[in-house]
Parts: sequence; structure tokens; C-alpha cells
Amino acid sequence: MTGMQLPEFVQRDVELASRTTLALPGKATFWAEISNVDQLRQVVGSSALRRFVLGSGSNLVFSGDFDGLLLHMAIGGRELIGEDDDAWYVRAGAGENWHQLVSWTLEQGWPGLENLALIPGTVGAAPIQNIGAYGLEVADRFLSLEALDMPSGRLLRLDRTACRFAYRDSVFKQQGWHLDACRVITRVTFRLPKAWQPLTAYTDLAAELDRQQTTHPTAQEIAAAVIAVRRRKLPDPTVVPNAGSFFHNPLVDGVVAERLRWTHPDLPCYPQPDGRVKLAAGWLIEHSGWKGRDLGCVGMYEKQALVLVNRGGAQGAEVIALARAVQADVRARFGVELTPEPVIL
Repeated sequence: MTGMQLPEFVQRDVELASRTTLALPGKATFWAEISNVDQLRQVVGSSALRRFVLGSGSNLVFSGDFDGLLLHMAIGGRELIGEDDDAWYVRAGAGENWHQLVSWTLEQGWPGLENLALIPGTVGAAPIQNIGAYGLEVADRFLSLEALDMPSGRLLRLDRTACRFAYRDSVFKQQGWHLDACRVITRVTFRLPKAWQPLTAYTDLAAELDRQQTTHPTAQEIAAAVIAVRRRKLPDPTVVPNAGSFFHNPLVDGVVAERLRWTHPDLPCYPQPDGRVKLAAGWLIEHSGWKGRDLGCVGMYEKQALVLVNRGGAQGAEVIALARAVQADVRARFGVELTPEPVIL
């Protein structure tokens, strides 16, 4: 990197352990806090560097040091930019905390995001991953996003079609834009329908609402139930470092799902519109013997087998080794491939 001119706001040799929820050790050669689009344009000239955009670090595994430029997205702001007879239109900066956005929209009386409450991360990361929970995906409430095309320095607008959303997937992942910071999301606009209908079919959510004796839940009550379920099942990363759900729920052919249901009738299965079936990765991991089991300083959480946790002092290599061991055992027992959800750098 000798001779490369970087803006003054770019820092050098920044420790990373406190900047990701798995708390793995590592150091970034360069680090830039990005609070506006102009700062992004100023680092366009760093194209010779490896680059990656970091939000809250909740879906990321550092295998060691990052020899490149980490762009920490801190573009804030949230506002109602319009409404019509059908919907409210809410825009938020990519650096906004996702859960805080959900809470704010509900406080304003704009339902629609309640099933996605308490998901860690930032607004900008949400469409990349097409985050989802309890029967709702970001794609269902998405209108458009703005992204800076780093090679040209131009702002682009991508609508729902252009984002090519799929299960935990989008064009940003399909084209690898999230890995080389080729196109960096700056703002996202959501469409929240006025003809709101509660989504309460998922078993855990329905059971929590029943426990609370809530028969006709409001959006606020659904959010509260989602939060209660998530807090009961998932560890607080400030107490037990983790990256949330570590594997995708696998999608398999209907014939494969039927075969597995025949031998394992209690396996949770969710038919999809395209004929495939989504399987519960946590169930597969638990029934492969990994719930609460450790490998070195990492393990699969004792209350939710889908969550990989850092027991203290873990290295990135240990996370990768555990992930591979879990994948191998699930493959051997069920013939199903698990795909890690976090980005591994």
C-alpha cells in the first residue's frame, strides 16, 4: 500500500474483536467510518485495496487479520418520505440499527416490520441478506435502495426486481458485490401496507401469543412476542459472543423432504411456492448431536443448536473447524448440506 493516498479519516491497524458480535481477534490494515456518501466517493481511489463493508458485525467471521480497507457504514437518518391510500413509505440510512428502525415505525403507527424485530444488524445489511423471520422477509416490505457504484462514483437506484431477492439472498450476494464493496448501499426505502394483516402462523410465535392469551394481536403485540421468543432462544452477544443463526435453513427437493419425513416424522418442514421444502437447520444440528457441544473454545448453543457461540478466547480458525464438523455430521446423518449464513473473511 506504499504511496497510496487515502483520506485523513481512514485509520490504520484497527483492532476488530470489539467490532463483531463473535468477538474474534483480528486487525484491519485500514478502517474508515462512513457517515455520508461523499466519504465513500473519497475512498473510490482505494480500488487497489481489498475492501469490505461492515455494519454492526453481527453476521461476520474474521478468520484472522483483514489486509485491506474496512468501510464501517454509519450513514444515519430515518423519515417518512410519503404515503398514499395503500402504504407508508419509510426511508432509512444504511447505518441505522435495524431493530431501532422496526421499533420506531411501530411507534409511529406504521405496522409491517414487526415480525423482524430484534434481528441484529443494520438497515444496509438487511436487503443484502434478505433477512427474514416468522413468516416475513425484508423483500416483502422493500421498495428500493440507493447504492454507490464504487468504480464510477455514481448513485444507483435498485428496485425490488433489480435486487433479485431469494431466500437469504439478493443480487449483492449473487454478484459478489458485498465481498468487494463494488456497490455500497447507502439508503433503503420500505413500503409498509395500510391494509395490514398479522402474520402469526409460525409455531413459536403462535405459541407465545397463546401463552400471552392474545387472540387478535396488534403489530406491537406481535413484535413483543417475537422479542420474547428471540430472547428466550438466543444468547445476548454482549454476554455470550455469537453471530446469531450460523447456518441457513436448507432448501431441498420435495422428494428428499418426503424421504426425510418418512424416517423422521418430527422434522419441521416448510413447503415453498417453487415446490421445494425448507428444513429446520437447528433440528438437523441437534439431532446430529451438536446441541450444547463444544469444539475447542466454540460450540453450538445449548438452548438453540443453530447458534454458534464463542465460549471465550476463540480464534477464527476454531469457528471454521466447528462449522465444518457440524456440516460433515449433518451430511452423514441426513444427506443434507448446510450452508453457513455469516460471511467468512
